[in-house]
Amino acid sequence: MSENRPRVAVIMGSASDSEVMKGCVQLLKDLGVSHEVRVLSAHRTPEMTRDYACSAADRGIEVIIAAAGWAAHLAGAVAANTTLPVIGVPIDSSPFKGLDALLSTVQMPSGIPVATVAVGSGGAKNAALLAGQILALKHPDIAKKVKEHRRKLSEEASKNVNLWDGK
Repeated sequence: MSENRPRVAVIMGSASDSEVMKGCVQLLKDLGVSHEVRVLSAHRTPEMTRDYACSAADRGIEVIIAAAGWAAHLAGAVAANTTLPVIGVPIDSSPFKGLDALLSTVQMPSGIPVATVAVGSGGAKNAALLAGQILALKHPDIAKKVKEHRRKLSEEASKNVNLWDGK
C-alpha cells in the first residue's frame, strides 16, 4: 500500500460545512497526516455514504472524521457501517446553534460508538488532533508532530499566564 494513501477521511454533510472544517484540514496537514475530503450526506446520499464507509478500511483509511449540522446523522451512519474509529464534529448551522447536532452525534446506541468533539470550529480542530493521536499509536512520525503541536500550545499559553493584572 502506498505511503501517500490517505489515512484520515474528512467527510461533511454539506459543502456549507467546509468553512468550519478548514481548521481541521489545516491541522491534519500540519501534523503530516495524509487525508481526503468528501461531501456525503446521511440523508441526501445514503447509499454513497454507506458504500464510502464500507470501503474505507480497504482503501487504507484508519480514522474517519464526520461533520454535520442540524439532524447530524452522518457520523452515526458511518459508524454503523465500519469498525474504524469515527470522530463526530457537530456543526452549529441550525437555529439551535449546534445543540441539535451535538445531541444527534453524541447519543449513539451501545455498540456503535462515535467519539464526539465540541461543536463548531474548535471541535473540528480537536477532531484533527484526536485523529493524529490515534494514528500516533502506530506512526512515530505523526507522534512526533502531535507532541510538537502540544508543546507549541503550551508555550503560547504560558506567555499569557501573568498578563491579567485583575483590574
